[in-house]
Order: sequence, then C-alpha cells, then structure tokens
Amino acid sequence: MTNLMPKRRIGSLEVSVVGLGCNNFGGRIDEAASAAVVNAALDAGVTFFDTADSYGGTRSEEILGRAIGKRRPDVVIATKFGSRLDDERKGAAPAYVKRALEDSLRRLGTDYVDLYQLHWPDPETPVGDTLGALADAVREGKAREIGCSNFSVAQLKEAAAAAEGAPRFVSVQNEYSLLERAPEKGVLAECEREHIAFIPYFPLKSGVLSGKYRRGEAPPAGTRIGGMPAERREQLLSDATMTTIEALTAYAEKHGHNLLELAIAWLLAKPAVASVIAGATKPGQVRANAEAAAWALSLDETAEVDAIA
Repeated sequence: MTNLMPKRRIGSLEVSVVGLGCNNFGGRIDEAASAAVVNAALDAGVTFFDTADSYGGTRSEEILGRAIGKRRPDVVIATKFGSRLDDERKGAAPAYVKRALEDSLRRLGTDYVDLYQLHWPDPETPVGDTLGALADAVREGKAREIGCSNFSVAQLKEAAAAAEGAPRFVSVQNEYSLLERAPEKGVLAECEREHIAFIPYFPLKSGVLSGKYRRGEAPPAGTRIGGMPAERREQLLSDATMTTIEALTAYAEKHGHNLLELAIAWLLAKPAVASVIAGATKPGQVRANAEAAAWALSLDETAEVDAIA
C-alpha cells in the first residue's frame, strides 16, 4: 500500500483526500468485484472508505468489512445510519442509534467505526436526543468521531447548539460537484467558520463528469446513466449540460488533464473539503480517481473553472 496520497483531517481522523464510496457494493457489483475495487483503492493510497447500513441492502458493510480484513488499523471507515431499512429500522431516535451502530459493527466485523454519520435529518427526533446517543457511542469507544449528511446551514447550527460541549458533528456529507453547487449557498461557509469537514458525494454527478458521455451519442453499455430511464438520461445529459461538459473538457485538456481529474481537483481546491468520495465498480476507476489528487488547482485556475461551470 502506497502512502503518497495527501491527507486531510476530519476531526481527529486523518484521511486520504480521495476516498472510496462503497454504495455499489452488494448492488451494482458482487463481493468479488467489490474486493478487487477495495484492493485497488488501498494500492492507490486510499485510506478512507465510506459506506452506509442501507447500501446494497445492508450487504455493503459486510462486503467492505471482509475486504478490509486484517488491514483494519490502516484505514478509516465511515458508515451511516438513519435511512429506512424497514418499519422498525429507521430514523435517529436514541434507542435506534444504539441498535443501528451495533448492527453496523457486526456487519463490518469491527468493534469501532471511525466516523459514524446520521444519513438524513430526522424531523421526528430532536437532534439533541440523537447527539446524546452518539455521545454515548464516542464515550464507549464504538465511534471515534460523529458526522451528519444532507444537512442545511440551519440544521448544522441547530446541531452545534444542541451539542453543548459534548461530542459534536465534525463533518457534513452533501452532494457537491461542478454541476451541483447547492453547498455554495451557505453550507461551505458554515463549515469553514465552524471547522466542520465537508465531504462531497456524487463528485462526478452520477458519472456525467467522468468523460464517458458525448453529445448525440447513446450512453456506453453498462454505465450508470445507460441503465437509467430515458427521461432521467435526457435530464442528466441535456444540451445545456453537454455544452458545459465540452467547455470543461477543453479546459482540462489544455492543462494536460482530463474531465474526471478536473472534477475532483476542483473540489479539492475548496478549503472546507476534506475528502472526495467517489464510487467505483472497477479497479481502473479507483486508480483514475486517486490520480486526480495530484492536480492542485491555483486560486486563479479555480476561478476560471467556476466561470465555465
């Protein structure tokens, strides 16, 4: 395993600036293919693995745990709870937080999670109640740090006020990419102010920023977008989007890089971003994602890319 990839911090955790999103495990790819992806990630210097209890119908955690095996001390594992698994397993009530964590630990084959994240805000449970249960998990050593996902500025502020000196959310994981800019409307600024690590998911916008798609051409067979309903495909690959993609591709190539590398490097140029978690179904995709960390955009270049996108 190489250690050349730069690292950044999520609370007390040190993570590779490119992480691996494990949402495909047990769903789009089977256990053997998932293990190959994990091994390629480790070889490429990736140390941050992000999963959730809901991914692959709970199988993602099991597959990731087995693939990591004895290398557990060398990696940072993040998982999430709160998505609806069934009528009983859902939300963020304190009793369920404890149950969900025990279930995740069992599936992952470990006795602690490095980063334990609330997947979605739970409107039926005061966030202070959830934080109380998560604080117990930290005190018991079952979670090293806690985070949240899909939170707004108001929800981040509410959670910070409710923590009152107890363990607080050290990270927020929201969708962010060159084509999805919602976090720029306050969340990124809040992260910088409060020293909360920002973890962008869907950094390639479901593959639109991977460089695989061309105007007027059918999506390649086996791709995520190729398997979507026609209406969703047309929405993701609209004429306006393809115009932006072509301009970004030209910019990347002028600088000796490709569109995927630009998409990840641009995110890493944002001060609040800790690690870009990109999914993968093949070892080659992991390597390509990892290689993008080598391109450090200057402030001027970042501004140029912002203007294009």
